[in-house]
Amino acid sequence: MAKIMGPRFKLSRSLGVNVYGHPKAMNRAGKTPGRVSRKLSNYGLQLLEKQKLRAYYGVLEKQFIRYVDRAMKAPGLSGEVLIQKLECRLDNIVYRIGLASSIREARQMVNHGHILVNGKKVDIPSFSINPEDTIALREKSQKIEKYIANIQNANYVVDYVETNPASFSGKLLRLPNRQEIPVDVNEQLVIEFYSKR
Repeated sequence: MAKIMGPRFKLSRSLGVNVYGHPKAMNRAGKTPGRVSRKLSNYGLQLLEKQKLRAYYGVLEKQFIRYVDRAMKAPGLSGEVLIQKLECRLDNIVYRIGLASSIREARQMVNHGHILVNGKKVDIPSFSINPEDTIALREKSQKIEKYIANIQNANYVVDYVETNPASFSGKLLRLPNRQEIPVDVNEQLVIEFYSKR
């Protein structure tokens, strides 16, 4: 499984934002200033935003470029389309529903075959979820204590995802609007970074 490796908290401090959502990620941010504390050139700002967006969704460079290319060819604002496509990945929707405590855990759950999409097992984290698709934890996995705790303690709610804790499932109601997606990134700078290729 291809995934971003390395110290997560150090990456969050370096990027200047808590990309992993962990409460301790930014604890030493003031003590060890990262590169964001220095004045950056236009290229540096674009690179920083690109790295932030990749880190939020845990996507490697090669796959990320494919998302950017598709977004640039699609109708609408390329930056918004890019974030929308990333937001509708299966691993991310599993996280938004509350079945996992992080995108990293959600990716592992998908890879290990714990997740069903419309009643069928899907083990590809980048699988694209469409509106009205139902995502559920398979019946056998609903007895695992970690997953029970995840769904019971989930307090992360977005308007475009419906959660049903009783059945360990949820649904993507519609494609999200940019302002609803809780990702602190200037997506236009990401598109500008790749448009120079």
